[in-house]
Amino acid sequence: MNLYAPWERAFKKISTPFERFLHAQTTTGIVLMVMTLLALILANSPLAESYAHFFHMNIDFNVGEWKLSNTLHHWINDGLMAIFFFIIGLEIKREILVGELSNIRVAILPILAAIGGMVFPALIYLAINAGEASANGWGISMATDIAFAISALVLLGKRVPTALVTFLVALAIVDDLGAVLVIAFFYTEQIHFLPLMLAGGSFLIMVAFNRFGIHAILPYFIVGLFMWFFMLESGVHATIAGVIAAMAIPSAPKKTAKGFAKETAKLLAEFENSPKQNGIGKSETQKAILLRMQENIGKITSPSSYLEHTLHLPVALIIIPLFALANAGISIDFSSMGSMLLEPIALGIILGLVLGKVLGIFGVAWIAIKLGIAKLPKESNMSQIFGVAFLGGIGFTMSIFVADLAFIGNDAFILQAKVGILTASLFAGLFGYLWLRFAGK
Repeated sequence: MNLYAPWERAFKKISTPFERFLHAQTTTGIVLMVMTLLALILANSPLAESYAHFFHMNIDFNVGEWKLSNTLHHWINDGLMAIFFFIIGLEIKREILVGELSNIRVAILPILAAIGGMVFPALIYLAINAGEASANGWGISMATDIAFAISALVLLGKRVPTALVTFLVALAIVDDLGAVLVIAFFYTEQIHFLPLMLAGGSFLIMVAFNRFGIHAILPYFIVGLFMWFFMLESGVHATIAGVIAAMAIPSAPKKTAKGFAKETAKLLAEFENSPKQNGIGKSETQKAILLRMQENIGKITSPSSYLEHTLHLPVALIIIPLFALANAGISIDFSSMGSMLLEPIALGIILGLVLGKVLGIFGVAWIAIKLGIAKLPKESNMSQIFGVAFLGGIGFTMSIFVADLAFIGNDAFILQAKVGILTASLFAGLFGYLWLRFAGK
């Protein structure tokens, strides 16, 4: 049974981890689009009140006198999204160790472009909202939604070179890292130092597990759960625990490639020479050898790689769609839509995600290439970088997440922000896709 989306015919012959990564992001993008539309339909239908009440119902956990109580919306944004941020942490770590960001000569262009793509949108937003209470939302337009952006490129197929896809992936990974740092340092209202120190202690325990060669996942999961709780109590957003936990997960396999090959050859020989069972089925000896083979395969796969591969599907098909369903539903009053788009928050986000991303990504990339600091991705041109810069303006998941943190408790500001995010993401995605399809050859 194929668990991935059946419409992704381009990925029938998946062989590399990078291709699997693109596959998962494309699946996420398509499911995310469907759930966003569903959220908008529910929020503007007779079921709007029930939809709102559902995500605001309380879910409590009690152990004796200790109680942890939050709404379903809160559990999704602070709890399940920690797993999403854990995946982001694993992706960042992989890119730095063995991916596009491991070679500074290759990585310099997406790194510089990503920094430009974060700074310019923030400056544009601040210029429009200077002196206003809404100025705190400057981080909203900095983020790029990697799933939507990659989905748009994958739909173009062979019209864009592979190097351009890797450029966008590296750029989005750096962008995600920037967004995580912004959330950690600028969207934390009050810090409680004792829980924060306990969270730090939990991280050090995980690092010690790594250093002592512990590859079993359960110890990391248990300590990581405590770290998430301590981070939640500290005042720092709990999802940051996901990124930090990912840094402690071992990235090296327990067994070397040479040792794996030698052991596998030995087990295959034992399997071939073992007594055969008459009729259908394998002998007990052969079954034991197969189990040892399975254990041997587990030892050549690092915990980091295993978790990234295993968690991508539930994150793509459950967590991110739930986040979209809980956060993308906004009541649209078309009679006032024009005036709302001109509000400082919405306007700052739209110009930040569209104009700011293009100035930051394309402008900085152009300057870096002209100065000889960086080189164009293979078989690509500046016209294609221009199209990718627009795709970078698809903010969505991370932008909505930051908006909820920036304007916590202010429903009017959050509504304006979400209208701006959806409008900008739709325009940037469509324009970027059409540009790359028809102009960026």
